[in-house]
Amino acid sequence: MARKSSVERANSLTGGFALAQKNVVIQYGNDERKMDDILAAIKSDAESKGIKDADFSKVDVYVKPEEKKVFYVINEKESGSIDF
Repeated sequence: MARKSSVERANSLTGGFALAQKNVVIQYGNDERKMDDILAAIKSDAESKGIKDADFSKVDVYVKPEEKKVFYVINEKESGSIDF
């Protein structure tokens, strides 16, 4: 138990993986998209369909670059897609 507390304390001081800055880029052929840009487009698309920012609790993202599409499911019930 003491070891776990030491690890948790060290992670809180240094940040750990959960707090590390991340940059995810999806490449396919000549196309390249940053995950942050994809998530922003999903948010915008969902809000245009009436989903409010405060209503987001879970977002599942499925990138299908061979179809040039990104599919998403919000809160396990609302779905949609955007262009890759």
